[in-house]
Amino acid sequence: MEFVNLARRTEIGANSYLLRIGGRNLVLDCGMHPKEQGLAALPDYGRVETGSVNAIVITHAHQDHIGSLPVLTRNEPQAPVFLTEPTRRIGEIMLHNSVNVMQRQREDDNITEYPLFTHRGIEFSRSMWRPVPARVTFTLDGERGRGDGVEPTLEFYHAGHILGSAGVLIRGEGRTVFYTGDVNFEDQTLMHRADFPTEGVDVLIMETTRGDAPTAPDFTRAAEERRFADAILAAFERGGSVTIPVFALGKTQEILAMLWRMRQAGELTQTPIYIGGLSTKITNAYDAHAHSPDRGHSNLALLHEMAPYVLSGNEVHTLAPRAHSIYALSSGMMTEHTLSNLWVRRVLPDPKQTLFFVGYSDPDSPAGKLRRAKPGDQVVLDPELPPVPLRCHLDTFNFSAHSSRESLLKYALALKPRKILLVHGDPPAVAWFRAQLAAELPETEVVVPEPGRALAI
Repeated sequence: MEFVNLARRTEIGANSYLLRIGGRNLVLDCGMHPKEQGLAALPDYGRVETGSVNAIVITHAHQDHIGSLPVLTRNEPQAPVFLTEPTRRIGEIMLHNSVNVMQRQREDDNITEYPLFTHRGIEFSRSMWRPVPARVTFTLDGERGRGDGVEPTLEFYHAGHILGSAGVLIRGEGRTVFYTGDVNFEDQTLMHRADFPTEGVDVLIMETTRGDAPTAPDFTRAAEERRFADAILAAFERGGSVTIPVFALGKTQEILAMLWRMRQAGELTQTPIYIGGLSTKITNAYDAHAHSPDRGHSNLALLHEMAPYVLSGNEVHTLAPRAHSIYALSSGMMTEHTLSNLWVRRVLPDPKQTLFFVGYSDPDSPAGKLRRAKPGDQVVLDPELPPVPLRCHLDTFNFSAHSSRESLLKYALALKPRKILLVHGDPPAVAWFRAQLAAELPETEVVVPEPGRALAI
């Protein structure tokens, strides 16, 4: 067996990996780098011989795992794409939105390489998508069953990250490889925790996102949700609104579920809630899969129960923050020209208003810069616009959709695979896992795959 990291650097970026097993070639995920532009945002698909891919596996619908799928399927039309049904539905929404964003960037930023694929290209790619359920073994032809013992097989496991997310168990050559994708071993408000294999794995390909972020010993999700609810009520007592930059996929739905719990407790009976158009489309997909086994509150239809207003790109320029209202707007990183970036310009100078951060912010993003700012600082949210003074209240909460490093380490120590490949992490995060695993699993080979180099596993 061979493994090739198709990412261009050791980081959280355009996640994609080539696995050669049983004489077949599998590509695991097809991401798009969130911080790069043009062709530089793609994985290094030059390492993949055209026409050589036998199957593609997509673990979930975040852009850093699915964003370049139409590029690869354009070159590999013979390869079926295996994914869960929720990922199929959400992935289609995300990819069409990506085309719209690329077309806008081509015009606004003169990126002539954009779009890297078109709406028609997504439809072509969709013809190769093969949705499969979890805990069912199937061959690379999509047939259920363990095959002939020679042909590699795949089996999805619920990953607990977002709706439809899955880890994948690959059997072949008498061995098993398990790729976690993005995983969460803790229950979220809406999503159940991961349900992964607990034995019989020879090679573990493991994400390391939060390796440089220790968890406080007394941290609990329930206590953090209570602190979040209390902070909203305190913000309303000050006579202002609450703004929450969120990712349209995953974080929006988790926040809506928290607000639903508050409403059930009688704490938000008449509170207007505003979200964006992309968030609405994705929440509709979540509602369509309300009874999915990886989701909690199986009878909860978020759009019906919460009835959020949809804030348009035009309204964000004309509306003023409304007292006792909640604005959960994307993007979570507050990228320039997005709803959250434009809206926050109206929030920051007002001492009555409150801004919450509920997940990870890249240090170089507008959200990351704002989180480091001090009261009274002039904050640059967009280099093309004047800075804005920070006078509003600001607080942060830990509602990560990625597993804590402690839980990931516990899983790897219990699994005791022969080899562990560390991926999907910035260098400090990868280094922490490498040191811990090497010390506690001396008989396990722990490897950080060098981008572009074939690694025998």
